[in-house]
Amino acid sequence: MKLHAMEAPSGRSHGQPKTAKIVLLVIFVTLVFLTIIPVFYPLLGYPLYLLKASSPKPSPVTAYDSRESELRSSIRLSEGEDCDIFSGEWVPNHNAPYYTNTTCWAIHEHQNCMKYGRPDTEFMKWKWKPEGCELPVLNPAQFLEIVRGKSLAFVGDSVGRNQMQSLICLLSRVEYPIDASYTPDERFKRWKYTTYNFTVAYFWTPHLVKSEEREDSGPTQTGLFNLYLDEFDERWTTEIEEFDYLIISGGHWFYRPSVFYENHQIVGCHFCLIENVTDLTKFYGYRKAFRTAFKAINSLENFKGITILRTFAPPHFENGLWNQGGNCVRTKPFRSNETTLDGDNMEFYMIQIEEFKTAEREGRKKGKKYRLMDTTQASLLRPDGHPSRYGHWTHENVTLYNDCVHWCLPGPIDTWNDFLLQMLKMEGVRSHKERLFSGERRMRFK
Repeated sequence: MKLHAMEAPSGRSHGQPKTAKIVLLVIFVTLVFLTIIPVFYPLLGYPLYLLKASSPKPSPVTAYDSRESELRSSIRLSEGEDCDIFSGEWVPNHNAPYYTNTTCWAIHEHQNCMKYGRPDTEFMKWKWKPEGCELPVLNPAQFLEIVRGKSLAFVGDSVGRNQMQSLICLLSRVEYPIDASYTPDERFKRWKYTTYNFTVAYFWTPHLVKSEEREDSGPTQTGLFNLYLDEFDERWTTEIEEFDYLIISGGHWFYRPSVFYENHQIVGCHFCLIENVTDLTKFYGYRKAFRTAFKAINSLENFKGITILRTFAPPHFENGLWNQGGNCVRTKPFRSNETTLDGDNMEFYMIQIEEFKTAEREGRKKGKKYRLMDTTQASLLRPDGHPSRYGHWTHENVTLYNDCVHWCLPGPIDTWNDFLLQMLKMEGVRSHKERLFSGERRMRFK
Protein backbone atom coordinates (compact mmCIF):
# COMPACT_ATOMS: atom_id res chain seq x y z
CA MET A 1 0.00 0.00 0.00
CA LYS A 2 1.36 3.52 -0.91
CA LEU A 3 0.84 5.40 2.32
CA HIS A 4 2.13 8.70 0.90
CA ALA A 5 -1.06 8.92 -1.14
CA MET A 6 -2.89 9.50 2.13
CA GLU A 7 -0.77 12.48 3.21
CA ALA A 8 -2.43 15.88 3.70
CA PRO A 9 -2.18 18.30 0.79
CA SER A 10 0.54 20.99 1.12
CA GLY A 11 -0.49 24.37 2.40
CA ARG A 12 -3.23 22.97 4.72
CA SER A 13 -1.29 22.40 7.93
CA HIS A 14 -4.35 22.99 10.09
CA GLY A 15 -5.80 19.61 8.97
CA GLN A 16 -2.72 17.54 9.74
CA PRO A 17 -3.62 16.32 13.27
CA LYS A 18 -6.95 14.96 12.04
CA THR A 19 -5.38 13.50 8.91
CA ALA A 20 -2.64 11.84 10.94
CA LYS A 21 -5.28 10.07 13.03
CA ILE A 22 -6.93 8.83 9.85
CA VAL A 23 -3.61 7.55 8.54
CA LEU A 24 -2.90 5.70 11.78
CA LEU A 25 -6.39 4.22 11.71
CA VAL A 26 -5.94 3.02 8.12
CA ILE A 27 -2.57 1.46 8.99
CA PHE A 28 -4.09 -0.32 12.00
CA VAL A 29 -7.04 -1.67 10.00
CA THR A 30 -4.69 -2.82 7.24
CA LEU A 31 -2.45 -4.70 9.69
CA VAL A 32 -5.45 -6.34 11.32
CA PHE A 33 -6.82 -7.37 7.92
CA LEU A 34 -3.48 -8.85 6.85
CA THR A 35 -3.31 -10.71 10.15
CA ILE A 36 -6.73 -12.37 9.96
CA ILE A 37 -6.53 -13.41 6.27
CA PRO A 38 -4.48 -16.54 7.11
CA VAL A 39 -7.04 -17.47 9.74
CA PHE A 40 -9.89 -17.42 7.26
CA TYR A 41 -7.93 -18.80 4.33
CA PRO A 42 -8.96 -22.40 4.99
CA LEU A 43 -12.54 -21.50 4.16
CA LEU A 44 -11.31 -20.87 0.62
CA GLY A 45 -10.04 -24.40 0.22
CA TYR A 46 -8.39 -26.63 2.76
CA PRO A 47 -7.93 -26.63 6.54
CA LEU A 48 -4.44 -25.57 7.52
CA TYR A 49 -3.70 -28.85 9.24
CA LEU A 50 -3.98 -30.62 5.88
CA LEU A 51 -2.08 -28.01 3.91
CA LYS A 52 0.79 -28.25 6.37
CA ALA A 53 0.77 -32.03 6.49
CA SER A 54 4.20 -33.38 5.66
CA SER A 55 4.62 -36.00 2.99
CA PRO A 56 5.13 -39.55 4.24
CA LYS A 57 8.42 -41.21 3.52
CA PRO A 58 8.10 -43.71 0.67
CA SER A 59 7.48 -47.20 1.95
CA PRO A 60 10.09 -49.77 0.98
CA VAL A 61 7.31 -52.04 -0.30
CA THR A 62 5.80 -49.55 -2.73
CA ALA A 63 6.58 -46.93 -5.31
CA TYR A 64 3.30 -45.12 -4.65
CA ASP A 65 3.79 -41.39 -5.27
CA SER A 66 2.67 -39.42 -2.23
CA ARG A 67 4.35 -36.08 -2.84
CA GLU A 68 2.84 -33.21 -0.92
CA SER A 69 1.80 -31.34 -4.07
CA GLU A 70 -0.25 -34.31 -5.27
CA LEU A 71 -1.70 -34.82 -1.82
CA ARG A 72 -2.93 -31.23 -1.78
CA SER A 73 -4.31 -31.24 -5.30
CA SER A 74 -6.38 -34.36 -4.69
CA ILE A 75 -8.06 -33.08 -1.53
CA ARG A 76 -11.38 -31.44 -2.34
CA LEU A 77 -13.02 -31.11 1.01
CA SER A 78 -16.07 -29.28 -0.29
CA GLU A 79 -16.82 -32.06 -2.77
CA GLY A 80 -20.02 -33.83 -1.84
CA GLU A 81 -20.82 -31.43 1.02
CA ASP A 82 -24.21 -30.61 -0.49
CA CYS A 83 -24.65 -34.05 -2.05
CA ASP A 84 -25.87 -37.36 -0.66
CA ILE A 85 -22.86 -39.55 -1.42
CA PHE A 86 -24.80 -42.65 -0.37
CA SER A 87 -27.43 -42.37 -3.10
CA GLY A 88 -26.44 -43.13 -6.67
CA GLU A 89 -25.53 -45.79 -9.24
CA TRP A 90 -22.61 -48.07 -10.05
CA VAL A 91 -20.65 -47.05 -13.15
CA PRO A 92 -17.78 -48.83 -14.92
CA ASN A 93 -14.28 -48.22 -13.59
CA HIS A 94 -11.60 -49.72 -15.78
CA ASN A 95 -8.81 -48.56 -13.44
CA ALA A 96 -9.89 -51.03 -10.76
CA PRO A 97 -8.91 -53.14 -8.96
CA TYR A 98 -6.28 -51.30 -6.90
CA TYR A 99 -4.84 -54.46 -5.34
CA THR A 100 -5.11 -58.19 -5.98
CA ASN A 101 -5.11 -61.38 -3.98
CA THR A 102 -1.40 -61.72 -4.78
CA THR A 103 -0.41 -58.22 -3.63
CA CYS A 104 -2.39 -58.15 -0.36
CA TRP A 105 -2.00 -60.75 2.39
CA ALA A 106 -4.93 -59.46 4.46
CA ILE A 107 -7.71 -61.10 2.43
CA HIS A 108 -9.60 -63.69 4.44
CA GLU A 109 -9.61 -67.10 2.76
CA HIS A 110 -13.39 -67.24 2.41
CA GLN A 111 -13.42 -63.88 0.57
CA ASN A 112 -10.45 -64.71 -1.68
CA CYS A 113 -12.61 -65.30 -4.75
CA MET A 114 -9.86 -65.13 -7.36
CA LYS A 115 -7.73 -67.67 -5.51
CA TYR A 116 -10.58 -70.16 -5.51
CA GLY A 117 -11.38 -69.91 -9.17
CA ARG A 118 -14.07 -67.29 -9.72
CA PRO A 119 -14.05 -67.13 -13.54
CA ASP A 120 -15.39 -63.58 -14.10
CA THR A 121 -13.56 -60.37 -13.16
CA GLU A 122 -16.07 -57.62 -14.01
CA PHE A 123 -17.36 -57.51 -10.43
CA MET A 124 -14.12 -55.71 -9.49
CA LYS A 125 -14.46 -53.01 -12.15
CA TRP A 126 -17.21 -50.72 -10.91
CA LYS A 127 -17.24 -47.38 -9.11
CA TRP A 128 -19.96 -45.73 -7.05
CA LYS A 129 -21.31 -42.54 -8.64
CA PRO A 130 -23.45 -40.43 -6.29
CA GLU A 131 -26.24 -38.29 -7.70
CA GLY A 132 -24.93 -34.78 -8.25
CA CYS A 133 -21.29 -35.18 -7.29
CA GLU A 134 -18.25 -37.44 -7.49
CA LEU A 135 -16.95 -39.83 -4.84
CA PRO A 136 -13.17 -40.07 -5.22
CA VAL A 137 -11.59 -43.50 -5.03
CA LEU A 138 -9.63 -43.89 -1.81
CA ASN A 139 -6.21 -42.25 -2.00
CA PRO A 140 -4.11 -44.27 0.49
CA ALA A 141 -1.50 -41.57 1.12
CA GLN A 142 -4.21 -39.02 1.75
CA PHE A 143 -6.08 -41.37 4.08
CA LEU A 144 -2.99 -42.11 6.14
CA GLU A 145 -2.12 -38.43 6.45
CA ILE A 146 -5.60 -37.61 7.74
CA VAL A 147 -5.47 -40.39 10.38
CA ARG A 148 -1.86 -39.76 11.38
CA GLY A 149 -1.57 -40.25 15.14
CA LYS A 150 -5.14 -41.56 15.44
CA SER A 151 -6.90 -44.90 15.90
CA LEU A 152 -9.90 -46.64 14.35
CA ALA A 153 -11.88 -49.62 15.67
CA PHE A 154 -14.30 -51.86 13.78
CA VAL A 155 -16.90 -53.35 16.12
CA GLY A 156 -19.22 -56.05 14.80
CA ASP A 157 -19.35 -59.37 13.01
CA SER A 158 -17.28 -60.82 10.17
CA VAL A 159 -18.68 -58.34 7.64
CA GLY A 160 -17.07 -55.62 9.75
CA ARG A 161 -13.83 -57.60 9.61
CA ASN A 162 -14.37 -57.82 5.84
CA GLN A 163 -14.30 -54.00 5.65
CA MET A 164 -11.20 -53.78 7.85
CA GLN A 165 -9.34 -56.18 5.57
CA SER A 166 -10.45 -54.15 2.54
CA LEU A 167 -8.99 -51.05 4.18
CA ILE A 168 -5.67 -52.78 4.89
CA CYS A 169 -5.48 -53.89 1.26
CA LEU A 170 -6.29 -50.43 -0.08
CA LEU A 171 -3.63 -48.84 2.14
CA SER A 172 -1.05 -51.47 1.24
CA ARG A 173 0.07 -49.38 -1.74
CA VAL A 174 1.68 -47.05 0.79
CA GLU A 175 2.41 -49.19 3.84
CA TYR A 176 1.65 -52.54 5.42
CA PRO A 177 0.86 -52.53 9.15
CA ILE A 178 2.50 -54.66 11.80
CA ASP A 179 0.53 -56.93 14.11
CA ALA A 180 0.09 -55.13 17.44
CA SER A 181 -2.59 -57.41 18.89
CA TYR A 182 -2.85 -57.87 22.65
CA THR A 183 -4.06 -61.45 22.30
CA PRO A 184 -3.54 -64.38 19.91
CA ASP A 185 -7.34 -64.56 19.51
CA GLU A 186 -8.03 -63.81 15.83
CA ARG A 187 -11.37 -62.27 16.78
CA PHE A 188 -9.61 -59.32 18.42
CA LYS A 189 -6.89 -57.88 16.19
CA ARG A 190 -4.85 -54.67 16.21
CA TRP A 191 -2.68 -53.42 13.37
CA LYS A 192 -0.18 -50.55 13.60
CA TYR A 193 1.02 -48.30 10.77
CA THR A 194 4.31 -47.30 12.31
CA THR A 195 5.16 -44.48 9.89
CA TYR A 196 1.87 -42.77 10.68
CA ASN A 197 1.31 -43.91 14.27
CA PHE A 198 -2.11 -45.09 13.15
CA THR A 199 -3.84 -48.11 14.71
CA VAL A 200 -6.67 -50.19 13.23
CA ALA A 201 -8.46 -52.67 15.50
CA TYR A 202 -11.22 -55.21 15.13
CA PHE A 203 -13.50 -56.36 17.95
CA TRP A 204 -15.61 -59.37 17.08
CA THR A 205 -19.08 -59.13 18.62
CA PRO A 206 -21.67 -60.79 16.38
CA HIS A 207 -24.63 -59.72 18.53
CA LEU A 208 -23.15 -56.46 19.95
CA VAL A 209 -24.37 -57.45 23.43
CA LYS A 210 -23.30 -60.17 25.85
CA SER A 211 -24.04 -63.56 24.30
CA GLU A 212 -23.14 -67.23 24.57
CA GLU A 213 -23.88 -70.38 22.61
CA ARG A 214 -26.61 -72.39 24.29
CA GLU A 215 -26.57 -75.37 21.89
CA ASP A 216 -24.11 -76.07 19.11
CA SER A 217 -26.80 -77.29 16.73
CA GLY A 218 -30.12 -75.57 17.40
CA PRO A 219 -33.24 -75.65 15.20
CA THR A 220 -31.34 -74.62 12.05
CA GLN A 221 -28.12 -76.52 12.79
CA THR A 222 -26.27 -73.19 13.23
CA GLY A 223 -26.36 -73.02 17.00
CA LEU A 224 -28.82 -71.63 19.52
CA PHE A 225 -27.60 -68.52 21.36
CA ASN A 226 -28.47 -66.78 24.60
CA LEU A 227 -28.59 -63.01 24.06
CA TYR A 228 -28.51 -60.83 27.16
CA LEU A 229 -30.14 -57.85 25.52
CA ASP A 230 -29.63 -55.39 28.38
CA GLU A 231 -26.00 -56.30 29.17
CA PHE A 232 -22.90 -54.81 27.56
CA ASP A 233 -20.44 -57.03 25.74
CA GLU A 234 -17.41 -56.04 27.79
CA ARG A 235 -15.02 -57.61 25.31
CA TRP A 236 -15.36 -54.40 23.31
CA THR A 237 -17.07 -51.86 25.57
CA THR A 238 -14.10 -51.88 27.97
CA GLU A 239 -11.59 -51.39 25.15
CA ILE A 240 -12.83 -48.55 22.95
CA GLU A 241 -12.29 -45.44 25.07
CA GLU A 242 -8.85 -44.86 23.54
CA PHE A 243 -10.08 -44.82 19.93
CA ASP A 244 -10.70 -41.75 17.81
CA TYR A 245 -13.13 -43.46 15.44
CA LEU A 246 -15.49 -46.35 16.04
CA ILE A 247 -17.33 -48.09 13.18
CA ILE A 248 -20.14 -50.24 14.56
CA SER A 249 -22.23 -52.65 12.49
CA GLY A 250 -24.14 -55.89 12.68
CA GLY A 251 -27.14 -57.86 11.50
CA HIS A 252 -26.66 -61.27 9.94
CA TRP A 253 -26.21 -63.23 13.17
CA PHE A 254 -29.70 -62.21 14.27
CA TYR A 255 -31.15 -64.61 11.71
CA ARG A 256 -29.90 -67.47 13.89
CA PRO A 257 -32.13 -68.93 16.62
CA SER A 258 -31.72 -67.04 19.89
CA VAL A 259 -33.13 -66.90 23.41
CA PHE A 260 -33.61 -63.36 24.74
CA TYR A 261 -32.76 -62.41 28.33
CA GLU A 262 -33.49 -59.16 30.14
CA ASN A 263 -32.95 -58.60 33.85
CA HIS A 264 -31.50 -62.13 33.91
CA GLN A 265 -34.85 -63.59 32.90
CA ILE A 266 -36.00 -65.14 29.61
CA VAL A 267 -38.39 -62.70 27.93
CA GLY A 268 -38.77 -64.44 24.59
CA CYS A 269 -36.78 -65.72 21.65
CA HIS A 270 -36.35 -65.92 17.92
CA PHE A 271 -37.20 -69.32 16.45
CA CYS A 272 -35.91 -71.16 19.50
CA LEU A 273 -38.80 -73.70 19.53
CA ILE A 274 -38.66 -73.89 23.32
CA GLU A 275 -41.95 -74.68 25.01
CA ASN A 276 -43.69 -71.75 26.72
CA VAL A 277 -41.19 -69.20 25.32
CA THR A 278 -42.78 -66.54 23.13
CA ASP A 279 -41.25 -65.93 19.71
CA LEU A 280 -40.61 -62.18 19.66
CA THR A 281 -38.85 -62.40 16.26
CA LYS A 282 -35.31 -61.45 15.34
CA PHE A 283 -36.28 -57.80 15.03
CA TYR A 284 -36.97 -57.52 18.76
CA GLY A 285 -33.49 -58.78 19.57
CA TYR A 286 -31.90 -56.60 16.90
CA ARG A 287 -33.49 -53.39 18.18
CA LYS A 288 -32.63 -54.10 21.81
CA ALA A 289 -29.05 -55.07 20.91
CA PHE A 290 -28.36 -51.81 19.10
CA ARG A 291 -30.07 -49.83 21.84
CA THR A 292 -27.82 -51.43 24.45
CA ALA A 293 -24.69 -51.02 22.32
CA PHE A 294 -25.35 -47.31 21.87
CA LYS A 295 -26.15 -47.00 25.56
CA ALA A 296 -22.75 -48.52 26.32
CA ILE A 297 -21.01 -45.95 24.13
CA ASN A 298 -22.91 -43.04 25.67
CA SER A 299 -22.05 -44.27 29.16
CA LEU A 300 -18.28 -44.12 28.59
CA GLU A 301 -17.12 -40.85 30.15
CA ASN A 302 -13.63 -41.04 28.67
CA PHE A 303 -14.67 -41.92 25.13
CA LYS A 304 -14.18 -38.75 23.08
CA GLY A 305 -14.16 -40.38 19.65
CA ILE A 306 -16.66 -40.36 16.82
CA THR A 307 -19.09 -43.27 16.50
CA ILE A 308 -19.96 -44.23 12.93
CA LEU A 309 -22.87 -46.57 12.27
CA ARG A 310 -22.28 -48.59 9.12
CA THR A 311 -25.77 -49.59 8.01
CA PHE A 312 -27.02 -53.06 7.15
CA ALA A 313 -25.63 -54.70 4.00
CA PRO A 314 -28.36 -56.90 2.47
CA PRO A 315 -27.54 -60.49 1.46
CA HIS A 316 -28.38 -61.64 -2.07
CA PHE A 317 -29.57 -65.24 -1.91
CA GLU A 318 -31.72 -66.26 -4.87
CA ASN A 319 -33.64 -69.44 -5.64
CA GLY A 320 -33.65 -70.55 -2.02
CA LEU A 321 -32.71 -69.60 1.51
CA TRP A 322 -29.07 -69.55 2.58
CA ASN A 323 -29.31 -73.08 4.00
CA GLN A 324 -31.64 -74.41 1.30
CA GLY A 325 -29.55 -74.08 -1.83
CA GLY A 326 -29.77 -70.31 -2.27
CA ASN A 327 -27.00 -68.79 -4.32
CA CYS A 328 -25.77 -65.52 -5.87
CA VAL A 329 -24.51 -65.99 -9.42
CA ARG A 330 -25.13 -62.61 -11.04
CA THR A 331 -22.18 -60.92 -12.71
CA LYS A 332 -23.36 -57.29 -12.93
CA PRO A 333 -24.76 -54.68 -10.53
CA PHE A 334 -28.43 -53.76 -10.42
CA ARG A 335 -29.56 -50.34 -11.54
CA SER A 336 -31.39 -48.46 -8.80
CA ASN A 337 -34.73 -48.95 -10.60
CA GLU A 338 -34.27 -52.73 -10.82
CA THR A 339 -34.59 -53.57 -7.13
CA THR A 340 -35.93 -52.13 -3.89
CA LEU A 341 -35.14 -52.44 -0.21
CA ASP A 342 -37.99 -54.41 1.33
CA GLY A 343 -38.90 -57.20 3.71
CA ASP A 344 -36.34 -58.14 6.37
CA ASN A 345 -33.73 -55.87 4.81
CA MET A 346 -35.95 -52.82 5.15
CA GLU A 347 -36.88 -53.74 8.73
CA PHE A 348 -33.25 -54.17 9.79
CA TYR A 349 -32.31 -50.89 8.14
CA MET A 350 -35.14 -48.89 9.72
CA ILE A 351 -34.39 -50.30 13.17
CA GLN A 352 -30.78 -49.17 12.83
CA ILE A 353 -31.75 -45.68 11.71
CA GLU A 354 -34.31 -45.24 14.50
CA GLU A 355 -31.95 -46.42 17.23
CA PHE A 356 -29.12 -44.35 15.77
CA LYS A 357 -31.20 -41.18 15.90
CA THR A 358 -32.18 -41.83 19.50
CA ALA A 359 -28.58 -42.54 20.51
CA GLU A 360 -27.33 -39.44 18.70
CA ARG A 361 -29.89 -37.26 20.48
CA GLU A 362 -28.99 -38.69 23.89
CA GLY A 363 -25.28 -38.68 23.16
CA ARG A 364 -25.27 -35.04 22.13
CA LYS A 365 -26.20 -34.10 25.70
CA LYS A 366 -22.94 -35.73 26.83
CA GLY A 367 -20.78 -34.35 24.05
CA LYS A 368 -20.76 -37.59 22.03
CA LYS A 369 -20.47 -37.50 18.25
CA TYR A 370 -22.36 -39.83 15.91
CA ARG A 371 -22.13 -40.14 12.14
CA LEU A 372 -23.99 -42.35 9.65
CA MET A 373 -22.24 -44.39 6.93
CA ASP A 374 -25.25 -45.45 4.90
CA THR A 375 -23.90 -48.30 2.77
CA THR A 376 -27.27 -50.01 2.33
CA GLN A 377 -28.28 -48.78 -1.13
CA ALA A 378 -24.83 -49.22 -2.64
CA SER A 379 -24.65 -52.74 -1.20
CA LEU A 380 -28.18 -53.65 -2.25
CA LEU A 381 -27.26 -52.97 -5.89
CA ARG A 382 -24.32 -55.41 -5.89
CA PRO A 383 -25.63 -58.99 -6.08
CA ASP A 384 -22.52 -59.82 -8.09
CA GLY A 385 -20.01 -59.02 -5.36
CA HIS A 386 -20.24 -62.08 -3.08
CA PRO A 387 -18.00 -65.16 -2.97
CA SER A 388 -20.88 -67.60 -3.65
CA ARG A 389 -19.06 -70.95 -3.88
CA TYR A 390 -15.68 -69.35 -4.56
CA GLY A 391 -14.62 -69.16 -0.92
CA HIS A 392 -13.04 -72.62 -0.91
CA TRP A 393 -11.78 -75.23 -3.33
CA THR A 394 -14.60 -77.04 -5.09
CA HIS A 395 -13.03 -80.44 -4.37
CA GLU A 396 -12.83 -79.82 -0.60
CA ASN A 397 -14.99 -82.18 1.43
CA VAL A 398 -16.45 -79.49 3.68
CA THR A 399 -19.98 -78.39 4.53
CA LEU A 400 -20.08 -74.77 3.48
CA TYR A 401 -23.09 -72.87 2.20
CA ASN A 402 -22.92 -70.50 -0.72
CA ASP A 403 -21.72 -67.19 0.69
CA CYS A 404 -23.98 -64.33 -0.40
CA VAL A 405 -23.33 -62.29 2.75
CA HIS A 406 -19.62 -61.45 2.74
CA TRP A 407 -17.84 -59.67 -0.11
CA CYS A 408 -15.07 -60.69 -2.47
CA LEU A 409 -11.82 -58.78 -2.11
CA PRO A 410 -11.14 -56.83 -4.22
CA GLY A 411 -14.80 -55.96 -4.67
CA PRO A 412 -17.75 -53.67 -3.89
CA ILE A 413 -16.91 -53.42 -0.19
CA ASP A 414 -13.84 -51.34 -1.10
CA THR A 415 -16.30 -48.51 -1.80
CA TRP A 416 -17.27 -48.51 1.87
CA ASN A 417 -13.77 -47.21 2.56
CA ASP A 418 -14.19 -44.57 -0.17
CA PHE A 419 -17.17 -43.43 1.91
CA LEU A 420 -15.04 -43.53 5.04
CA LEU A 421 -12.34 -41.29 3.60
CA GLN A 422 -14.89 -38.76 2.38
CA MET A 423 -16.46 -38.72 5.83
CA LEU A 424 -13.07 -38.12 7.44
CA LYS A 425 -12.46 -35.22 5.06
CA MET A 426 -15.78 -33.65 5.94
CA GLU A 427 -15.05 -34.24 9.61
CA GLY A 428 -11.98 -32.07 9.15
CA VAL A 429 -14.11 -29.31 7.63
CA ARG A 430 -16.68 -29.62 10.40
CA SER A 431 -14.02 -29.52 13.11
CA HIS A 432 -12.32 -26.52 11.54
CA LYS A 433 -15.57 -24.57 11.25
CA GLU A 434 -16.41 -25.35 14.88
CA ARG A 435 -13.00 -24.05 15.99
CA LEU A 436 -13.35 -20.98 13.82
CA PHE A 437 -16.85 -20.24 15.15
CA SER A 438 -15.60 -20.70 18.69
CA GLY A 439 -12.76 -18.29 17.98
CA GLU A 440 -15.17 -15.71 16.55
CA ARG A 441 -17.29 -15.93 19.68
CA ARG A 442 -14.24 -15.38 21.90
CA MET A 443 -13.21 -12.37 19.81
CA ARG A 444 -16.73 -11.00 19.85
CA PHE A 445 -17.44 -11.33 23.57
CA LYS A 446 -13.97 -10.92 25.01
